[in-house]
Amino acid sequence: MAEPAARPLEWDPPRQAISSVPYLPGLDGLRGLAVAAVMVYHANTEWLPGGFLGVEVFFVISGYLITLLLIGEHERTGRVSLRGFYARRARRLLPALFTLLIAITIYTTVFRDDALGQLRGDVVAAVAYVSNWYQIWVGQGYTAAGDFAPLRHLWSLAVEEQFYVVWPLVMIGLMRLGRRRLPEFSQWLALGAVAVTVAVALLYHGGPIESCDATPEAYWQLGDRCLSKVDTLYLSTPTRAGGLLLGAAFAMLWRPVALRRGAIRRHGPLLDVAAVVGLVGLGALCWFVHIIDAGRADPWLFRGGFFVTGLASLLLIAAVTHRGARAGALLGNPVLLWIGTRSYGLYLYHWPIYQIMRRVAGRPLTIAQFVSALVIAALVTEVSYRYIESPVRRGQVGRWWRRLQTSDDPAPRRVIAGAGTVLVALSVFAVTNLATAQLKPNEIAQSLDEAQDATQDLDDLIAPTSTTTPTASSAPPTATPTPAGGAVPEPTTTTTIATTTTTTTAPAPIDRLAIGDSVMLGAADELAEVGFVVDAEVSRQLGTMIPKVQALRDSGRLGEIVVVHLGTNGTLDDDQLQEFFSALSGVPKVLVLTVSAPGKSWIAPNNAKIIGLPAQFPNVTVLYWDGLVKQCPGNCLYDDGIHLRQDGQNYYRDLIVHQLGL
Repeated sequence: MAEPAARPLEWDPPRQAISSVPYLPGLDGLRGLAVAAVMVYHANTEWLPGGFLGVEVFFVISGYLITLLLIGEHERTGRVSLRGFYARRARRLLPALFTLLIAITIYTTVFRDDALGQLRGDVVAAVAYVSNWYQIWVGQGYTAAGDFAPLRHLWSLAVEEQFYVVWPLVMIGLMRLGRRRLPEFSQWLALGAVAVTVAVALLYHGGPIESCDATPEAYWQLGDRCLSKVDTLYLSTPTRAGGLLLGAAFAMLWRPVALRRGAIRRHGPLLDVAAVVGLVGLGALCWFVHIIDAGRADPWLFRGGFFVTGLASLLLIAAVTHRGARAGALLGNPVLLWIGTRSYGLYLYHWPIYQIMRRVAGRPLTIAQFVSALVIAALVTEVSYRYIESPVRRGQVGRWWRRLQTSDDPAPRRVIAGAGTVLVALSVFAVTNLATAQLKPNEIAQSLDEAQDATQDLDDLIAPTSTTTPTASSAPPTATPTPAGGAVPEPTTTTTIATTTTTTTAPAPIDRLAIGDSVMLGAADELAEVGFVVDAEVSRQLGTMIPKVQALRDSGRLGEIVVVHLGTNGTLDDDQLQEFFSALSGVPKVLVLTVSAPGKSWIAPNNAKIIGLPAQFPNVTVLYWDGLVKQCPGNCLYDDGIHLRQDGQNYYRDLIVHQLGL
């Protein structure tokens, strides 16, 4: 069915309707740019490290449009219908969301039943629009890897929906105080956005991020649960409210219809310059900013990056909503317009399609996979837009159904009845399995958990050994005088005194020691079989191991061989490398493995530093794991392309044994 004609920008509303919202194709074009950036980022973070900021652009646009619509309704009718507002939001958002949830539940039941237990929480959180809080609570944030996580992107929809629930109530209260005071209120909203920015800057942790035990300063403790500071600041509604507040504040000052009647209407070219500044700013942010960079939260993001993104978005909104600026026509071109009008569906469907292709979160797509995913996402989105979202939003479903009932041809009814029966049966089957599925960690996490039994903590190996030896001694005999009359004396009782001797001895050196992160952890059992003492941990970085290695050296526990495999989770700092390997300078053989992790920008620089170690430390030998892993025979790696399956664990051990000549 053809779309109704868009209302032209030249539409002249009644004089009193200065807050009406005409159709603005430039805003849809801006949405198109934002969702395109997000889709590129989700495919491969190296292609556009800050592409996630497209979500912040969405937040600013949402704050602007929703506030403008509420002001316009109040201006037109003297009130805001909460029932009407929420009904429109439900018709706009729920059909595609429920379609996605049903489809993903069916797919997971049929093809990935091992992930159903984890999917259950995601589905419930999505239905309740609390995905962001759920992800914070369970520790599966936006950047977490290793899981099949087809619904992780719904956190942003949760933030927006929570805003939609609260904001109309706030606006009703403000407008009861007088619509003429809205420009005054906008200042407070802008200050609120500044306050959010300052709070995030003060709360964020800029140091290394490892496990909660290794870097407790990177977490907040809530009972026995550790909540990541990065995840909380990135995902929570209060800390992401800055963009929504900026958009809302701008709507109270910048109303497209009212602009046509003031002096600002002649300043279109100036706003085009502002649009260029905004586009360049957003482009620079998307190119240079990260969420986590080399194992640390990016200070450029958490110390004002969100706020600057919001300001750049406002420059673009100002330009595309002004009829005298050319930015609206340029951004409203047919390609961006198509993407923008379907941005909700594209955002909703592209991520699970990516996940099905890559199988686990965190693994980058290839160019060929990305192109295939785009084609599939576009087709699915178009079908959803034409036959699910638009009909429901326009109230056409009831009319379709009535036409089918009155039609003389029974064939369409039979097809729909058959398809509906199959869909209902599959849905019931999938939901039943979802409800009863066992909650279990993914196969990578299971493998690493099992390997923990083969590891030891270096802290436990550093302490000296104390030996307690009991000894016994007898009291010296005493002479007993002979009684008068020459009687034989009674036997003398000897008192035995027990003593305890405590001897502190230096522990023996550890002949074969292995220190690493989760890659080595996967092969801990195999290394232990050939005599290694293994200390390996998930998310470990080299810096936290320096004092432990120095303590081992000082306590005389370093032996003949040390194997090191660190650098997968963050940048290797030159000073830290110097300290770490200086502590190992007395070890005859130090074997260092290069690192391998697809799509991580710090891997190549880290390997260059590792390869250069023997020139400075003659006892160091390098094992080129990044190249050798590609030659591993059998099924060696899990779907993330980093961690070791059983074939890979055996291969890893054998390479180390062969290199050391054991």
